[in-house]
Amino acid sequence: MPWEEPEPYAPIGVPLVDLLDRVLATGVVVSGDLVLAVADVPLVRISLHALLASVSDRVPAPWPDSGPL
Repeated sequence: MPWEEPEPYAPIGVPLVDLLDRVLATGVVVSGDLVLAVADVPLVRISLHALLASVSDRVPAPWPDSGPL
């Protein structure tokens, strides 16, 4: 039996393809910290930062030559 109306607090579904398209069109920064500790003594800390964005041929590179590499 189909519902007449959606539930008021039901999650709104977004297809994964649309979500990836929106994220890559605007860009997203993913960051996190990883701390390895033994007996509550931090030994190693790793900070992770990543920028995810799409690349377009129509937008020129900001560097005068081929890039910083």
